[in-house]
Amino acid sequence: MSLTTSPILEAVGLSKTYPSANQQLQVLQDISFSIQPGETVSVVGPSGSGKTTLLGLCAGLDRASSGYVALNGIRLQDQSEDALAGIRNKYIGFVFQNFQLLPTLTALENVMVPMELKKEKDIRSRALELLDQVGLASRSHHYPSQLSGGEQQRVSIARAFANQPKILFADEPTGNLDAETSEKVESLLFNLNKAAGTTLVMVTHDLELAAKTGRIIKLKGGKLVSDESNREVVTS
Repeated sequence: MSLTTSPILEAVGLSKTYPSANQQLQVLQDISFSIQPGETVSVVGPSGSGKTTLLGLCAGLDRASSGYVALNGIRLQDQSEDALAGIRNKYIGFVFQNFQLLPTLTALENVMVPMELKKEKDIRSRALELLDQVGLASRSHHYPSQLSGGEQQRVSIARAFANQPKILFADEPTGNLDAETSEKVESLLFNLNKAAGTTLVMVTHDLELAAKTGRIIKLKGGKLVSDESNREVVTS
């Protein structure tokens, strides 16, 4: 007898249009898929295919024109902005291409922010532990401007795992890094994700990076054109 689990993320008939001059610009059209807990999924496709828009809808950062997203069983379309903020802090971690660190806070303080929002205790020790896991405990009191791009991305990864998210969204996480630094950040991201048992949904134009995930969703012209398991990763 096999046990079934509910999807951690489900997109149903998802479309997104934006007003443009005298017409509507359709960025996404009728996208449907579901992702199970613990999966690693890449979203790939040419520039302008709607990858980042899709990620924003799935994370509750934007609202669909039609269709809906359910995250951990919660329909995001039905939630107020305050409720969406609470859902993101409770269930979601983010890693962005441009790091999105707060420039006036130290590395340690940046990692502490999600935990402060959840009003957790002993957050300093937890933040230091996460910085240590990404190899930056000795740089905890440095500000983002004092860190290299690779170091800033490692801080953002530590911050992403600070609230022990059920799902991690990564938007071009190595897009601003050189090849050597990218490889180190990729390893760190996958190793931390595996250890935490977090679901990973990553937008990337890097097909070598995408090949490291267990599933690849391809968009083209705002439509889902393929959704395939990466057997080498799934079975390894």
